[in-house]
Amino acid sequence: MVWLRRTTHYLFIVVVAVNSTLLTINAGDYIFYTDWMWTSFVVFSISQSTMLAVGAIYYMLFTGVPGTATYYATIMTIYTWVAKGAWFALGYPYDFIVVPIWIPLAMLLDLTYWATRRNKHAAIIIGGTLIGLSLPLFNMVNLLLIRDPLEVAFKYPRPTLPAYMTPIEPQVGKFYNSPVALGAGAGAVLTVPIAALGAKLNTWTYRWMA
Repeated sequence: MVWLRRTTHYLFIVVVAVNSTLLTINAGDYIFYTDWMWTSFVVFSISQSTMLAVGAIYYMLFTGVPGTATYYATIMTIYTWVAKGAWFALGYPYDFIVVPIWIPLAMLLDLTYWATRRNKHAAIIIGGTLIGLSLPLFNMVNLLLIRDPLEVAFKYPRPTLPAYMTPIEPQVGKFYNSPVALGAGAGAVLTVPIAALGAKLNTWTYRWMA
């Protein structure tokens, strides 16, 4: 039965990666398309940071090999590019969905794990903090390299959106003027406990496989 448990575990890893991607697939879609675009950027920055951290550290600690977190992030990125290609095939522009920058963040997690000689707690605290701090910055740079998202939003409205979520005039900076700083601060605080949860899930998996 050991082979069945191991097979189930690896399938679980794939399922986690798929669901992580699905939960963040709209990040590039919605960041600038809603009325509260800076708020959306912060919320989705946090969601991307936490979803990446919980799955990547789970996978990395299970194998015990630095580099597997990057592999996990690559799976998420591939799934997002597939979705991007699907939208493109439907006639939407190439940059209608912005692929979040997951791979460099997972590389930071792998580097932390390797540099601290596979110290789990260092990976959780330092790696989780690095992911939370870096993702908003990386994604903002990513967004600056594409066409004006608001122009794309008005020209190509999402057919699945209800009427009350159609793009309207954005209220830029109504509550704060630095979404990158706010997203990085909140992400750094929240990603660490979520990374710890991923490590704990790993412990539970080992007990189940015993």
